Amino acid sequence: MIRWLRREKTPPPHAVPNPPRAETATPNAEHILRRLEWSVLRQLDGLLLGDYRTLMRGAGLDLADLREYQMHDDVRHIDWNVTARMQTPHVRVFTEDREMAAWFLLDLSPSVDFGSGPQRKRQVSAEFVAVLARLLTRHGNRVGALLYAAGVEKMIPARASRQHVLHLLHAMQSVQPAATTKKEAARARQSSAGGTKLSELLLAAANTICRRSTIFVVSDFISEPGWEKPLGQLATRHEVVAVRLTDPLELALPDLGLLTLRDAETGEQLLVDTHSPAFRRRFAAIAAQREAELRGSLARAGVDTLELSTDDDLASAIVRFTDLRRQRARVAAGGGMPAHLRKTA
Repeated sequence: MIRWLRREKTPPPHAVPNPPRAETATPNAEHILRRLEWSVLRQLDGLLLGDYRTLMRGAGLDLADLREYQMHDDVRHIDWNVTARMQTPHVRVFTEDREMAAWFLLDLSPSVDFGSGPQRKRQVSAEFVAVLARLLTRHGNRVGALLYAAGVEKMIPARASRQHVLHLLHAMQSVQPAATTKKEAARARQSSAGGTKLSELLLAAANTICRRSTIFVVSDFISEPGWEKPLGQLATRHEVVAVRLTDPLELALPDLGLLTLRDAETGEQLLVDTHSPAFRRRFAAIAAQREAELRGSLARAGVDTLELSTDDDLASAIVRFTDLRRQRARVAAGGGMPAHLRKTA
């Protein structure tokens, strides 16, 4: 990647301007969670309106009732003993066991510590985890997490309580990307250890999470190749959702004149002229190509994708994702999908 960068004089999509920021005190976990409970969670309570069932699914089914067979019913649910006695086809009606475990695979590598606006991708990740974890634990479900920075830093067992959500948020805040020195950058360029290896996180999850669960892979997916196969293997056993963290500046650069771009993974810096229309077109073309390849890899792995941008509204993004999952479930049951959701699917 670095050799290509020098030859083409064009930064990869994750090499972005690193403007100076005012130092602000990091809010504690209690403050973050209380703010989200009053804003996002209260808003979701009014918007989901029963769609909670379409967002997550439990691991078991309980027999609730029997009724006569109707068109489009699953023939596998026919109770043949009752059908023989009643001389009319009857099917079993099940209720879903809502108790489940959800795991967050959290990419906290240096590339996540970027944002062109008031929010960084790291903050978006923390808010998403807080909202989903609290939403799940309120219904008695358990949440756990694996934290990745330079490697798999920590494993937090799955538990169900508000205090556990606070513990998870505090753990995310304690994992901070180390500043890359010149010596570390030179060592990273000479070895393959300089970039994020998302495959390590996915393989650790496969070895750690035994019971079928819902897994959220929260990452910007700026990683060395090789994560696609472990992700697909994880999706064969668990219900996996890829939560992509993005920023508008990673897709297109504005005309800002001369800028110093810094590779967040290795620390290498490059001076570029964003005033050049040709350079901006090359940057946008490379970013679009990477975007298409990434979406194709996620689709081939068989996982649903939720995209969270640093300039997006978290509640609206979760509602859109829930709506899409509900429509996909309807399609799987034999129904159709509305036209406005076909492109998204």
